[in-house]
Parts: sequence; structure tokens; C-alpha cells
Amino acid sequence: MEYALVTGGSRGIGKEVSLALARKGYCVLINYLSNQAAAKETKELIEKEGNKAELLPFDVSNKESIDEVLMKWSEQHPNDYISILVNNAGIRKDAVMIFMQDEQWEDVINTNLNSYFYVTRRVLKDMLTKRFGRIINIVSLSGIKGLPGQTNYSAAKAGVIGATKALAQEVAARKVTVNAVAPGFISTDMTKDMDEASLKKLIPTGRFGKPEEVASLVCFLASEQASYITGEVISINGGLYT
Repeated sequence: MEYALVTGGSRGIGKEVSLALARKGYCVLINYLSNQAAAKETKELIEKEGNKAELLPFDVSNKESIDEVLMKWSEQHPNDYISILVNNAGIRKDAVMIFMQDEQWEDVINTNLNSYFYVTRRVLKDMLTKRFGRIINIVSLSGIKGLPGQTNYSAAKAGVIGATKALAQEVAARKVTVNAVAPGFISTDMTKDMDEASLKKLIPTGRFGKPEEVASLVCFLASEQASYITGEVISINGGLYT
């Protein structure tokens, strides 16, 4: 059995990525923090299609929690390893910097940036030993362009972009690729508080993207066909910013 870990895999983009990877034959490890009902629903949808999934709850911003859960999983699966990692978990706590509180900065950096290091470090060793792996980081238009009210979020996603490019060079010889996918405005819970009607006017395609469209790109990067693509940041934003 080949395993894929999707952090924040129960809702939005993570949910669609989990479904899409399961359809490709991976047993998907659905990570979530607190919304067990949504995680169970995603697992049931995968199993309804005849595919496999496991729930793997942990806090991506807590390195002790990550190490404990992933170490226990490895002990229970001594002959298996996680060959696909999708670092998708993320939060927004928007505010203009002059009014941004320490907690808003720290929570976003911990969940969006530090989690990349904590989770990737734990699963990378097996990928290098097995000489195959795919690490796909969900970043954002905000990390490339910067968006007002999102200095914390932009900083975190820009940090993951830099780390993506650096790690890709470290592990390429071991047939491990590291890429980033940068969505623009995608219709998910994270964007439901935005003024979609006004924002659509800025997008050349005239609409928000769908989580399924991001999932299709992730699946391609996870495939053998993408073995010569690494260190890249691929935007999926309807032409909003290229």
C-alpha cells in the first residue's frame, strides 16, 4: 500500500486533494485538528468509492504532537512509508499590521510556516531511504504578490516558497521532488468572508477557482509524469497574477 499524508485534509482544498489522491490508488492519511465530523465525512466519501483512508489527527503547529503521532503510525506500519506529503493545513487571521496582535502573527506563522518544517522533517527520512517521494506545498498568491491585511499570511507563505526551492535542491538526487502550488481565490471556507462579486471582476477568467482544480494539479505533481519538475511554484489563479 502506498500512503499519502494530507495535512488539513478534511475540508476545502485538502478534502478534494484527499479524494483525488485516493482515486489514484493511495491510502490517504487525513490529518485534521478538531473537526472530526468533517474528517469522518471525507473518509467515508473515499471509502464509498472503494478506496482507502485513515484519520490522523494532530496539531501541525505542535512539533511534539506531530512527532508522537507520526512515530506511532510508523511503528504500526513497519513495512510502509509516506511517499506523498501535501502540506496543506493553514489559517488566516487578517489585520493591517498597525492593528495586528502578537497572537495573530504567531498563530499564522506557526500553522502555515513552522508546520512545513515540523511535518516534512518527520517524513523526509523514509523518502530519502526509499529513494522516492513527492512533497507538495500549498502556498498562495499572497506569498508571491503580497496582499494588504495579510502581512502574517504573506510572510508565512513566502517562507514556504523559499523553503520549497531550497529543499528541492537538497533532495533531488534521491528522486524526491518538492514543489509548491499557489492558488489564487478558490471557493472554500477560507474565502467565504471575502467579497466574491467584487473580486471576480479582477480575475481574467471571471470566477473563483474550484478546489477540484487545485487537486488535479497536486495529483499531477505527485505522479511519475512530474518526476523532472522540482523546486517550482505553480500558480493557479485564473490569470489574476502571473
